[in-house]
Amino acid sequence: MAGADLLHPVVLHHVVNSLQWPGLRPLQEAAVQPLLAGDDALLLAPTAGGKTEAAVFPLLSRMAQENWSGTTVLYVCPLKALLNNLLPRLETYTGWLGRRAALWHGDTTMGRRRTILRERPDVQLTTPESLESMLVSAAVDEGEFFRHLRTVVVDEVHAFAGDDRGWHLLAVLERLSRVAGRPIQRVGLSATVGNPDELLRWLQGSGRTSRPGRVVSPVAVATASAHPARWNWTTSALCTTPPR
Repeated sequence: MAGADLLHPVVLHHVVNSLQWPGLRPLQEAAVQPLLAGDDALLLAPTAGGKTEAAVFPLLSRMAQENWSGTTVLYVCPLKALLNNLLPRLETYTGWLGRRAALWHGDTTMGRRRTILRERPDVQLTTPESLESMLVSAAVDEGEFFRHLRTVVVDEVHAFAGDDRGWHLLAVLERLSRVAGRPIQRVGLSATVGNPDELLRWLQGSGRTSRPGRVVSPVAVATASAHPARWNWTTSALCTTPPR
């Protein structure tokens, strides 16, 4: 079964009809199964390679299929500007399912923060520093806000690995697992790197020996098929055979 066929029907409908995509990219196709299974993953592609959608579409599908409630997905970026650019897209994608995304970083007003605490979004976009401030703030009930958390997506994860900010991020993720009372799925998005397996193990932290993890990259996917996936418009399914 093609990865796209595993997406929630509403997500798949909007990919075809709202975005009017002819098909998923190889990375997006290959990421569906491991993310739906709850595996940790490192998704590799160049800039503008579709990494955000490769992570978000399966996670939104799982959110709908398993009826997740509360703030279940954190989307962490190293830069506020990147988060600002991502927010409209994620608001659109979550809106397909009647869900919400919200942004919390250093420039978020106090009024907006109070709204987020009162009306918790399904997907929270933030920086590592703002995430830690939420965990230590007297205004945030961390146990209540993060108790439904299932997944953390770390964008530009290669920018964190190996430096002080990266180790700080890992410490925050470990604390989130304790607060939520369960292992948290970790999904890293990265430009192509020379040591992807090592980067994935780094991101997994203490879970590297107990949780399944997978590196997903267009290069690896390309070996499985010489032709990109395309839509069969009569069945709304993906085909991997070349057009005649």
